[in-house]
Amino acid sequence: MKRTGMRAALLALVVMLASTACAGWGGGVGGGGANSINVLMVNNPQMVDLQRLTADNFTRETGINVNFTVLPENDVRDKISQEFSSQAGQYDVASLSNFEIPIYARSRWIAPLSDFIAADPGFDQGDILAPITTSLTGDDGKIYGEPFYGESSFLMYRKDVLEAKGITMPAKPTWQQVADIAAKVDGAQPGMAGICLRGQPGWGQVFAPLTTVVNTFGGTWFTKDWQAQVNAPEFTKAVQFYVDLVRAHGETVAPQAGFTECLNNLIQGNAAMWYDATSAAGSLEAADSKVRGKIGYAPAPVVATASSGWLYSWAWGIQAASQKKDAAWKFISWASGKGYEQLVGEKVGWSAIPAGKRASTYENANYLAQASAFAAPTKAAIESADPRNPGVQPRPAIGIQFVDIPEFPDLGTQVSQQISSAVAGQVSVKDALDRGQQLADDVAERYRSRAEGGQS
Repeated sequence: MKRTGMRAALLALVVMLASTACAGWGGGVGGGGANSINVLMVNNPQMVDLQRLTADNFTRETGINVNFTVLPENDVRDKISQEFSSQAGQYDVASLSNFEIPIYARSRWIAPLSDFIAADPGFDQGDILAPITTSLTGDDGKIYGEPFYGESSFLMYRKDVLEAKGITMPAKPTWQQVADIAAKVDGAQPGMAGICLRGQPGWGQVFAPLTTVVNTFGGTWFTKDWQAQVNAPEFTKAVQFYVDLVRAHGETVAPQAGFTECLNNLIQGNAAMWYDATSAAGSLEAADSKVRGKIGYAPAPVVATASSGWLYSWAWGIQAASQKKDAAWKFISWASGKGYEQLVGEKVGWSAIPAGKRASTYENANYLAQASAFAAPTKAAIESADPRNPGVQPRPAIGIQFVDIPEFPDLGTQVSQQISSAVAGQVSVKDALDRGQQLADDVAERYRSRAEGGQS
């Protein structure tokens, strides 16, 4: 869940990076003529599988060549923001997350897909999990992205360790119950922490789980009318709880721990619990995992809300300037369709399918045979996520673990540095959040000024 800032988008009209990429099937960028499209995407494993399968399947069926440019996440986000903000038209399709898509839709950088969906009943939009569709819908009610895969968050725990201590995980745990369990299982085995929680700076590192904690404690980054709330009592209580828990019963070197570090801690037996992305379950239940079959999965812990899991999706968007939108939709319909999941299952393996987006995935016997331990909890976590109402009060922008505005990556990252210092014991939570409040209020003031000036 590493996420980079969106500030590059604001500079994109005057700054263009050199194009360094891996040309995929069908030739380099811009090649292939009228019967080809250019796709810019992240180099995640599921995307690499897609690249390998395209020529022999999609191109063979449609005659449309696909020229892939594949980059690491940090690089691809910067390149996409520059390409789409300038509307250069070099790329027809790009991999975008549910953070970027509402922002890009608002800026008219991507094309609405609703007409394509209506003309393509075989795609079956109703099969896409509702929260995912909501997160990829613009302010105008039109759909602007289709998911390639999705995730939420849940609590992962060692069933055998809890059982040895006579502890039963509640069906819907509260954060206080989780803290109590962490205290009891801390040190249950040599070198085992009670829980692993991210402490690494970054808006998509520590603040991915922490903002969900803030939400369920009753806090919010901003009120509906853009009043910053970073040092408000509810926000402060949530962060203090999180910092105290990880300092008392969390992993060693917590200020440097992110998704990967906590995943390794759970697999290596260095943590009894972990709250993080549902996508982690595939690694925990892999054939070579030391903890395969030993992990239980519980909903994201709550306090004042009915649920608190986050929502994230890598999805496809079509550049508004594309001259090949029909061909671009055919690619998206294939890559995000039911048939593609079947293809991956048969050619790559059922554990490799890009799950987390379609209800039908969780009715597929082949997939369930590989993912039975975590399939139902994952689907439940995604279905319970509400990106428009994740807390106890109205919000000024969509988003669960983030606030969907271009300024949030920079704001969240700056505040996260303060939180990481608090986890390290270098500053108090109060001082960290007082500084964060100043930063948040600077952002909020811009939106208040726009509202007062009648700007959208």
